Amino acid sequence: MTLTPKYPPPRNLLKGQTVVVTAAAGTGIGYAVGKRAVEEGAKVLISDFHERRLNEAADRMAEETGSERPLTHLCDVTQQDQVDALRDAAVAGLGHVDVLINNAGLGGETSVVEMTDDQWHRVIDVTLNSVFRMTRAFLPHMQDRKAGAIVNNASVLGWRAQKGQAHYAAAKAGVMAFTRCSALEAAEYGVRINAVAPSIAMHAFLAKVTTDEMLAELSAKEAFGRPAEVWEVANAMIFLASDLSSYMTGEVLSVSSQRA
Repeated sequence: MTLTPKYPPPRNLLKGQTVVVTAAAGTGIGYAVGKRAVEEGAKVLISDFHERRLNEAADRMAEETGSERPLTHLCDVTQQDQVDALRDAAVAGLGHVDVLINNAGLGGETSVVEMTDDQWHRVIDVTLNSVFRMTRAFLPHMQDRKAGAIVNNASVLGWRAQKGQAHYAAAKAGVMAFTRCSALEAAEYGVRINAVAPSIAMHAFLAKVTTDEMLAELSAKEAFGRPAEVWEVANAMIFLASDLSSYMTGEVLSVSSQRA
């Protein structure tokens, strides 16, 4: 197994920028990219539907970065009125929004023949429809300013197959297609829309809902012989949010070392 690289120092990639991150409570990619955005000089608003965990995340982020506490706003991304309220709160609190990170997603392991309509629709709604709702809400604000970047969290399962993941894979493939199409519409306004496609990124919640056998199997497929750290995925998202990727739009950037 390859040793995990050291956590990289900040490079002021988002200095003076404003960033909104969905599903940022807990220990996953959302929290990691919110933290990285703060470290890279951005003013950040983090959102989630779980109030206690969201506030704990904001407190922890301030403590770990030594910066001011990020703004917070409760939001269920499956409800358009709450998405619109998040946009309004972000504009009011941040002044404007330079970067939107669409991180919300929901998985689960169920075979197609055993999958209920509710299971299918719930995963599609949280994982794919939320990206549409958030983009529809925030993109006009960015278009009016003739600037902005949206980064969506997809998955390698949008390209690859895995048993029990038909609903999640379909949703993530949809995120990829939505990213490409919406990017063409946004380009004339100077707004860029890209996505990352991680394979497996280790965090506490994943460890709770995934068996050791499955984690070992997935890790064995990686060239580095280990899962990604959540901050390694966050680094790629920060790159896509920054002006270092100024000529990239409609792209899906793989954050994976999978060999098969």
